[in-house]
Amino acid sequence: MKFDEIMIGQTFDSRFYKISKEEIMKFASQFDPQYMHIDEEKASESIFNGIIASGLHTLSLSFKLWTEVSAWGQDVIAGTGINNLRFTKPVYPDDVLYIKAKVIEKKEKKDSGEVTLLLITCKNDGVKVLTTEISALVAK
Repeated sequence: MKFDEIMIGQTFDSRFYKISKEEIMKFASQFDPQYMHIDEEKASESIFNGIIASGLHTLSLSFKLWTEVSAWGQDVIAGTGINNLRFTKPVYPDDVLYIKAKVIEKKEKKDSGEVTLLLITCKNDGVKVLTTEISALVAK
């Protein structure tokens, strides 16, 4: 989808994605090795009462789900930013996640345009776990 075809207010929904404990622990072991992500005993004694996904893992999964929507396909040139990132609820093993995206801003550039999305990641019960704004250059 070209920049000129994208409309402010346009919305997109992703598929559902079930996250496993093994996946949470593997990601965290490599990229965010804190006890609440990798140590079941300590995590069970924490305010979370068990293992939770790293916020960075949740963000990565959210971006994967958005990319799979493939709304703009090959017209995406590059990402330009992430703003106002908030992790609003923990993500536990076996949670089922999906994203909702809404176009909130468009800026004309010389040979392309910059589009900003409000990206919301939810559990299948509708509880928000992440909100952020992501921007990308899109071909005209």
